[in-house]
Amino acid sequence: MQLIGIVLIIVGFALKLDTIAVVVGAGIATGLVAHMNIVEILNTLGEAFITNRSTCLFMLTVPIIGLCERYGLKAKAIMLIKKAKNVSTGILLSGYTLVREATIAMGVTLGGHPQFVRPLVSPMAEGAAIAKYSELDEKDLDKIKAYSAASDNIGNFCAQNIFMGNAGILLIASTLEGLGMNVDTLELAKVAIPVALIALVIWVVQCLLLDKKLTKKYSERKNNVGGIA
Repeated sequence: MQLIGIVLIIVGFALKLDTIAVVVGAGIATGLVAHMNIVEILNTLGEAFITNRSTCLFMLTVPIIGLCERYGLKAKAIMLIKKAKNVSTGILLSGYTLVREATIAMGVTLGGHPQFVRPLVSPMAEGAAIAKYSELDEKDLDKIKAYSAASDNIGNFCAQNIFMGNAGILLIASTLEGLGMNVDTLELAKVAIPVALIALVIWVVQCLLLDKKLTKKYSERKNNVGGIA
């Protein structure tokens, strides 16, 4: 019965119910099963929210990004990339991944998907493809959006442990120390460098293959249209 909260969360998410209502409901149900009164339950929920309130700060960026897009941020990003005719979608995303890895390795974050990818990187990647191929299928536009998101994920995830003060490095070090193995965070960071480099190389190859596929597809379409004409 103590796991009733987990069951409620699984069922609620499966039925696509309101997320906040499901989580709060699961918390209340778990408290009641644990024989807590309503005051104790509310105090526990309130303390948990206050302790983790910093995780909600990203929500403040959503209306700001919306206002920026409303006043032309996305359009300006597309216009800017269209002027750089030699920059393809694959080259742009490869460069962004490199920058993402370099910055996160120094402990500097660019903001991630809501603050950077959605309003800037993804529109620029789409703009680079549109400038080169004139018109893209909806499926290809969705693929470019997915590649833009993946560029941020790969750059962030595969290079974050290069920074010695990263939470992942500290967690590994503290866990190993708890098992009686003293480790140097600098040595752990050094091990993460080849991982980041390998991930970057693999991703650059994938991005260039995306360019190749798009070029082949739209060149053939252009030739077919020209032949019919």
